[in-house]
Amino acid sequence: MKTDIQKRTLGNSGLEVSALGFGCMGLNFSYGHSLDKSESIALLRAAVERGVTFFDTAEVYGPYTNEQLVGEALEPFKNEVVIATKFGFNIVDGKMAGLNSTPAQIKKVAEASLKSLRVEAIDLFYQHRVDPNVPIEDVAGAVKDLIAEGKVKHFGLSEAGADTIRRAHAVQSVTALQSEYSLWTRRPEEAVIPTLEELGIGFVPYSPLGKGFLTGTMNAGTKIESNDFRANLPRFTP
Repeated sequence: MKTDIQKRTLGNSGLEVSALGFGCMGLNFSYGHSLDKSESIALLRAAVERGVTFFDTAEVYGPYTNEQLVGEALEPFKNEVVIATKFGFNIVDGKMAGLNSTPAQIKKVAEASLKSLRVEAIDLFYQHRVDPNVPIEDVAGAVKDLIAEGKVKHFGLSEAGADTIRRAHAVQSVTALQSEYSLWTRRPEEAVIPTLEELGIGFVPYSPLGKGFLTGTMNAGTKIESNDFRANLPRFTP
């Protein structure tokens, strides 16, 4: 039985998504404990049944395995949901190895993500992190080419500053900007959110519950496993 979850349109793009999105990273990456495949698939499909239509993954989650999981779980619903994924890193021996947003890399990642996600076009393709070695105009141009080829529907940026957003948007309309935003991460309010409002770009907060801290289940004595990425974040030290 589907729940009536509110919808949002991301900026002026016409891309409609559920107000509550499902961040898929933690299924099998970054937070220490991973769900097994059957649990993950059941969870993702239960989210769809409850009205969630917006799912977020990335090439580097796993790497690769998170996209594959999302692709398998959501294949029966691929015409009903919006799947966002991300490019922008080198992956060497199964680990992130620096930034890489060259146009050739972007196009290579798009082909791989299409296969992993089992879709004909990527709904929303984010640059995962700004690459200082590649002009943002070249990044936007590469995604513009992919949109022209019908392989990508919408272009997004993650953790980009106001000037970078403007420069990218001048080449290819940016549908959404994804950044960390919560009660304890307010910086986007300074320059980024006003810029998005001016340009008609949607804002997608990640870690809106402070990576778990704002759920009321953590305190100074909470033990964080060594394979949980929060163990290396200053906010989670005693």
